[in-house]
Amino acid sequence: MNDRRAFFCSEIERLSARLYGSALRLTRNAADAEDLVAETVARAWAASAQLQDVQCFEKWIFRILANTFVSDRRRKREAPATSEAETDCDQFSLYERLHQPFLLWWSNPEQELINKLLREDLEQALAALPESYRTVVVLVEMHGHSYAEVAEILNVPIGTVRSRLSRARSLLQRALWEQAQAAGLWPMSPHKEHARE
Repeated sequence: MNDRRAFFCSEIERLSARLYGSALRLTRNAADAEDLVAETVARAWAASAQLQDVQCFEKWIFRILANTFVSDRRRKREAPATSEAETDCDQFSLYERLHQPFLLWWSNPEQELINKLLREDLEQALAALPESYRTVVVLVEMHGHSYAEVAEILNVPIGTVRSRLSRARSLLQRALWEQAQAAGLWPMSPHKEHARE
């Protein structure tokens, strides 16, 4: 019991900043994030005897975090946040925009843009996503869960996970492109420059 408690406490201490960061990305509210982490730790401790492979602790606790978030949302019966962007989501490709002929003189345009964007811009773009998309991005891209695992966590078909992730990536790319242009880090596309004149 004492060994299990010591291991559990050391792992929680090691992962606490990442747990809080993930919770904050999911909830978009500091108080809710703190509550989510506390609930996650309590649930994890209650189930810690069931953990078979201690090497999987990190993945296990992040899965509990995600499940706790989803369960809390269902319990509160909050409708998922929707926006026009969710319904008006034609495929936007950052890669294609960066490979337009007038930009090809740069050796690696993706890296140039990414180097210019601040972490806050990425966080802002992620926070602006509808909740259902943001949750999938956090679980797949930040926690490394497979599509099948995310489908199981969210209790949705795997195709839904794929489509939400595809739409989320498109929305993120569009938001980052627009942020870069608004900040003057990248030239406006020719048709937008004419519209401003």
